Amino acid sequence: MSVERWLRLIAGAFIILSVVLAVEVSRWWLLFTAFIGLNLLQSAFSDWCPMMWLVEKLGAQSCRSATSSTNHTG
Repeated sequence: MSVERWLRLIAGAFIILSVVLAVEVSRWWLLFTAFIGLNLLQSAFSDWCPMMWLVEKLGAQSCRSATSSTNHTG
């Protein structure tokens, strides 16, 4: 999977988890949901996200690398 797909998977899982924790444990978990949303918002403008950096370090390819390695023209 590409870095971008991993990022969407992790962000979605964190949001679901934090909402469940907000309902079951404490409404303070909604701050974690807000943090994820703010991080996604800033990454849209800055093109930098700490989770993307971590996933790249773990070996995932960026979308550009994944598509260029599978597209063979000639």
